[in-house]
Amino acid sequence: MKIAPLVEPGPELSASEIRRYARHLVLPGVGNLGQRRLANAKVLCVGAGGLGSPVLMYLAAAGVGTLGVVDFDLVDESNLQRQVIHGQADIGMKKVKSAEAKIAEINPYVKVNTHDFRLNRENVLDLFSQYDLIVDGTDNFSTRYMINDACVITNKPCVWGSVYRFDGQVSVFWPSHGPCYRCLHPVPPAQGLVPNCAEGGVLGSLCASIGSIQTTETIKIITGTGTALIGSVLIYDGLETTFDKITVSKDPSCVMCADPSSAQLLDDYDEFCGTLTYSSEITAEELAGRIRSGENFQLVDVREPHEWNEGYIEGAVLIPQAEFYDGRAQEKISKKLPVVLYCHLGIRSAHALSALKHSGYENASHLLGGIVSWDEYMRNG
Repeated sequence: MKIAPLVEPGPELSASEIRRYARHLVLPGVGNLGQRRLANAKVLCVGAGGLGSPVLMYLAAAGVGTLGVVDFDLVDESNLQRQVIHGQADIGMKKVKSAEAKIAEINPYVKVNTHDFRLNRENVLDLFSQYDLIVDGTDNFSTRYMINDACVITNKPCVWGSVYRFDGQVSVFWPSHGPCYRCLHPVPPAQGLVPNCAEGGVLGSLCASIGSIQTTETIKIITGTGTALIGSVLIYDGLETTFDKITVSKDPSCVMCADPSSAQLLDDYDEFCGTLTYSSEITAEELAGRIRSGENFQLVDVREPHEWNEGYIEGAVLIPQAEFYDGRAQEKISKKLPVVLYCHLGIRSAHALSALKHSGYENASHLLGGIVSWDEYMRNG
């Protein structure tokens, strides 16, 4: 979506700034005016980890005038594989302080605000109100939903990113122009259903790929350049080196952004993300047993058409993940028969399952490990 610049231009650039940003100044759509908008912008990055690292470093290099960093964690040696804003000498240091020092090295014209605390419902609205745009670099659902809800209430654009193993996603949620995160994921998956990076792993360089796209989206929104990822989710498959884009529509019944004027924060986001225990999973062996027994159930592949064309489980039907959030999938799936969903690794099917359960499908489950686990079972089982 093409939108107007978010930030008004600041003062004229100094001679030193003109030399520093010379490659921006010759860019159509950025130029002197866009660079002054960047210098006048205030951007908050939630998290100084895998995604926050490239976001903060490239926004600093780009000349964003004020960068806020909120993170309460310490630098650990296991962070260094992907959190490139920190180094060996920073182990044990507060992440916000390590990030502040790195940003100062990159660009002395950038002001850094460090927020060394855990984001919660008591401080999030006041903090967000101090910035023009929020970048979500978190890795847990409770904070992700709280960031979304706070952005809806304060009417701030949220540049969201997510990474897992070799896959990543990016979008821009801004209810005054399009959907919010809840329009994509109305409810979170059950607690423990989707592993975090510590449990499932993540390719370090994937964080750079996704974080740099988040940075580009941020710069585009500030300067009004190009088309922002509002109403779209960009999906990157690092193993296949492919990008896909799915459309996300604003949900007219969304509990948060359908009526932003009445939106309120939840009392407890941890409870909200931890009590949805109705989601269930089955193993590849269990699925094979159900197929062999001749059980009458619905097997649904929630991947994209090009993935389906490369191979699928016999007896399945294709209903891409996006259709579970606008009601199209529910029109195709009967509530009278059991349902089993699957995707590549079990991540997208878990989200689709949550949406399905939210729509009243009680006898539904998804394949743990996705078609990868199925193929492995068929080879070795």
